[in-house]
Amino acid sequence: MDFRLETKDSEDFLILYPIGELDVYNTNAFKEKALKLYNKDKKDILFDCKDLKYLDSTGLGSLMFILKNIKDNGHKIVIENLSNSIMKLFKITQLDEMFEIRG
Repeated sequence: MDFRLETKDSEDFLILYPIGELDVYNTNAFKEKALKLYNKDKKDILFDCKDLKYLDSTGLGSLMFILKNIKDNGHKIVIENLSNSIMKLFKITQLDEMFEIRG
């Protein structure tokens, strides 16, 4: 399955929609596009993951990379609508403590 990153801007957040499978094959492009969008309008990022079907360890690493970059500017990442299997991955790796995760 392919991967896409769609975006929507709101007053409070840069809303990013990862769609498909975020894995070793597309994490570099994901990081580049997310940070490019962020650098155009620096604000907190909301990842709406309702259409994220799969996330591997490199995908987790890319989220941590983005978080490190925006944290330097005082911003945060909020993640919502994770599937049960992806949420389990966040809990196992204890990354649910690094990110603000909403239902």
